Amino acid sequence: MRHTILALIATTAFDVISPAAAQSYPVKPVRVINPFAPGGGLDLALRPVLQKMSENLKQSFVVESRAGAAGSIGTEVVAKSPPDGYTLVGATTGTITINPSTYAKLPYDPARDLAPVTSVGSAAFVLVTHPSLAVRDIRELVALAKRRPGEITLGSPGYGGINHVAGEYFSQLTGVRFTHVPFKGSSPMLTDIMGGHVMLAFDSTQATLPHIHAGKLKARGIAAEKRSPIAPEIPTVHEAGGPEMVVSSWYGLLAPAGTPRDVIMKLHDEAAKALAMPDLLERYSASGLEPIGSTPEQFAAQIRADTAQWAKVVRAANIRAE
Repeated sequence: MRHTILALIATTAFDVISPAAAQSYPVKPVRVINPFAPGGGLDLALRPVLQKMSENLKQSFVVESRAGAAGSIGTEVVAKSPPDGYTLVGATTGTITINPSTYAKLPYDPARDLAPVTSVGSAAFVLVTHPSLAVRDIRELVALAKRRPGEITLGSPGYGGINHVAGEYFSQLTGVRFTHVPFKGSSPMLTDIMGGHVMLAFDSTQATLPHIHAGKLKARGIAAEKRSPIAPEIPTVHEAGGPEMVVSSWYGLLAPAGTPRDVIMKLHDEAAKALAMPDLLERYSASGLEPIGSTPEQFAAQIRADTAQWAKVVRAANIRAE
């Protein structure tokens, strides 16, 4: 674990291919593993970027879904692939920074086996409830939860995921205790909250904004340092009387460790070009996404910081995935 990601991405081209070959990259289709089912948040974030990269580089970027084990199955495929730039993985906060803490035997080590390329976008998390919950803000929600410890139900799309961990983080910051109710996905969870069967959840702007705008969910606060330009009407959790907390689901691209630096930077540069295109930015905004386009070094720093933060939360909550 002491191997740093920055050391991995700094490897030179002698590992696999020559600088000349890197300049002509890609000369064949690039496979991009989505470690989740099609149509989810990662899919929505990656496909527009990969489409632009394909057009600019005149080469196909083929998305292949390999779902299972909270994204670990597909991520392992890439971690064990040749480091030649032709197999990449779509990365999320959960697969890269939370799974190492929740799984006792993860089949890959993000710091040792994967090299960051770029983060493409993020979706801040919103604390949502059924509109009928009789609290005016998060301050009153916390007071209610303290009067009724364990009675308020907290939904999540699955045990040990970013949504679950976000709820535990809120509990630790406020000293309240919820009863966790895991679901098999975000959609059934939100359906139960809209039906009044579960009281609250943290979920991404992508998943929640359509229901918030339709009046089916009440946004209590966004877990960010400042209000989102996508939904400026939603106060931050802190503005609404809660703790200062930042939780988002970011999406990005990683390559196998040892992928030549020239290839990493070519992929990054093309992704950055795509993220600057007005039509892509419009699609992101409509999907509740904020573009990022970080450098490999910036992405590596984000991964290190998030891994350390979520490890503390996971340990305190004693979250263990099977």
